[in-house]
Amino acid sequence: MYVIFFFILQASAQDVYKKNYDDGGNLISEGWISNNQKVKYWTFYYPNGIVKKEGHFHQDKPIKYWYFYAVNGNKKSEGHFVNGKKNNWWLFYDDMEKINHKCQLKNNQKNGYCLMYKNEKLVSARKYKDGKKIKEWTDFKSFRKENKLSDLQ
Repeated sequence: MYVIFFFILQASAQDVYKKNYDDGGNLISEGWISNNQKVKYWTFYYPNGIVKKEGHFHQDKPIKYWYFYAVNGNKKSEGHFVNGKKNNWWLFYDDMEKINHKCQLKNNQKNGYCLMYKNEKLVSARKYKDGKKIKEWTDFKSFRKENKLSDLQ
């Protein structure tokens, strides 16, 4: 009985690479499983085969840096996950893959600055605390006058 129990523990603790398919046979995701949870690097796909998102998991929660793509393959957003939640700076892209805004997030909420861009130029900024807007600037000059640019790192 002890030998069987030990074998089951050993088998369940091993990482296994897994590919998941939809009913039509299209690859929808691939990555590592350990103890029935997503771990390490995973890639998810649209039905057309284009990458939808990619990043790391730990115990079934997204961690580290992730990339998200539109159905045509263009980058939509990217940023950090900490313990399954969006944190730190997140970048969001327009259809031409130019940054249209970037925001500081904490536990999936805007917490800090959100900077809005048009034609790669800063056009406005907002400051948030716990998901609520507390200040807005409509030009770079006033924003710069009231803020330390080192706060944006």
